[in-house]
Amino acid sequence: MRSYKTLYTTLLLLTASATTLMAQDVKPPEKAVSEEIEVIRPYKPVLAEAVKLRRSPDLSNVKTYKAKFNYSLTDRKLELNSDIQKLQAQQLADERQAELMNSYVKGGVGSLATLLGEAYVNIGRDEALQAGAFFRHFSQEGKLNKQNENNQQLSVFGRSIGDKATLSGRLNYERHGLFFYGIDNANPSLNPNPERQVFNFFEAEGEVVNKFTSDENALSYAAKVNAYLLNDKFDANEKAVSITGYLNKRISGFNLGLAANTEIGNTKDANTSVSNNLLRLNPYIKLQTKGVKITAGINFVQEFGDYSDTRIFPAVTADFTLIPDFLQVFGEVKGDVNRNTLKNFSDENPFLNRNIAIRNSVEKLSISGGIKGTGGPGFGYKARFYSKKITDMPLFVNSFANFNKFDVIYDFGNMKLLGLEGEISVQVSDELKWTGKLNMEDYKPATEQDSYFKPQLRISSNFAYTFNKKLTLNANVVIQDDSKAKVYNANPLNPDGTYPPVPDLAKESVVNVKGFVDLGVGADYKINNRLSVFAKANNILNTNYSRFLYYRTNGFNIFGGVSYSFK
Repeated sequence: MRSYKTLYTTLLLLTASATTLMAQDVKPPEKAVSEEIEVIRPYKPVLAEAVKLRRSPDLSNVKTYKAKFNYSLTDRKLELNSDIQKLQAQQLADERQAELMNSYVKGGVGSLATLLGEAYVNIGRDEALQAGAFFRHFSQEGKLNKQNENNQQLSVFGRSIGDKATLSGRLNYERHGLFFYGIDNANPSLNPNPERQVFNFFEAEGEVVNKFTSDENALSYAAKVNAYLLNDKFDANEKAVSITGYLNKRISGFNLGLAANTEIGNTKDANTSVSNNLLRLNPYIKLQTKGVKITAGINFVQEFGDYSDTRIFPAVTADFTLIPDFLQVFGEVKGDVNRNTLKNFSDENPFLNRNIAIRNSVEKLSISGGIKGTGGPGFGYKARFYSKKITDMPLFVNSFANFNKFDVIYDFGNMKLLGLEGEISVQVSDELKWTGKLNMEDYKPATEQDSYFKPQLRISSNFAYTFNKKLTLNANVVIQDDSKAKVYNANPLNPDGTYPPVPDLAKESVVNVKGFVDLGVGADYKINNRLSVFAKANNILNTNYSRFLYYRTNGFNIFGGVSYSFK
């Protein structure tokens, strides 16, 4: 069996070999190739992208594809919002209001038995209503016999601001106590027991003023009523009522207005009773344009009561701005009747005699002019000259019967006055400020030898410096030139007890009242927002000067105290 399989296999191989040999072509022999190729992996051809394109694109085919949509149109108005929109301010958080100390109490003591007490109270922060009260006491004793003086004041006030007008009012009481301590150094025994004097002053006042409006044709108005009662320790008393009204109509750049005032009063003493009443009417027209302000009118004055007369004076003022905020030129021409009162006399000189002569003075013609303005931040100035012609100017003279009491005489005729006034204010910073004032006056009396107790030169100045926001230093100085006083050598009175209109030079003499320099300094130290302390020294040079003959003022004195503020 095995031999057959071997035979068949051998035959099959021989047949296949013969077939292969018959299929091959016989070729001529080729030349031998010396290059050897080594095949690592099968070859796979890679074609470039451009070769893959079978044809170029057709650039002329611009047909676009349009998709089909299903939609509907809505009829709606086009809103234009191209205008500039108003910016809305972002609301800030409420600022914390400053804590206001609207009330305080103050007290102090010092040399010469100085005693100070002061208090002020207010209802606080309210834009439409304000009300409060004020009290002050000050007393001092000098080194001379009964050189004692004290002052008290109590005031209550209120103000209501409405939509159309502002109402305000106040009640005031003042008391002034003193002694007639005047001493003649040549005869020091003439006044061994000085008399006491006390003035009591009661006052009530009410006012209404319309609120300002920017309307070019607005009507403005104001009215005020003031009434007071004054009496002293003796028999003198004075009652007076003053009523003032004001109307103004604006018409573009013009103002038409009328100011009216009436003063009705009576002064009584043991042997005298005088009513010197006035009625004033002042119609005017005012022109106000850029840099120019002119007011022209008349002042009609009617005297009635114990004295009756009618007078008309000019009332013209002008103000021109040459350099805004830096230089203004102003001028005024006017005239008036001045109502003399016991109140005005006692405020200037409290050492008055009894049965004081009361009559009005006439300022026939007053001309003034000057310049004012600022020279930059913190600097201001004003300079003014004036010329006046005054009829029946009142003057103080020592009484013949009581040398330490003063009578009032009148320089009958036309007294002429020339004066120069200057003011300056310098504020270097919030911490440093200085102010000064100068007055120079030249009197030419009508019938008297001099204008008594009227110094020709007066200078005052104030200085304040704040150090470290807690300590404030201040200083002030007052300089006054010599003045003159009249002394009677014999009784000058007429048989009816009045002074003659023309002085008798044989019965009188003129003495000199020496001028003075009064320097004072002070300091305030703020411990906190509520508590502070203060100190003040007066008449540091210890000058023994007199404002009125025989009445020497206090010498050097110092006092201090504490102040407490609260709501």
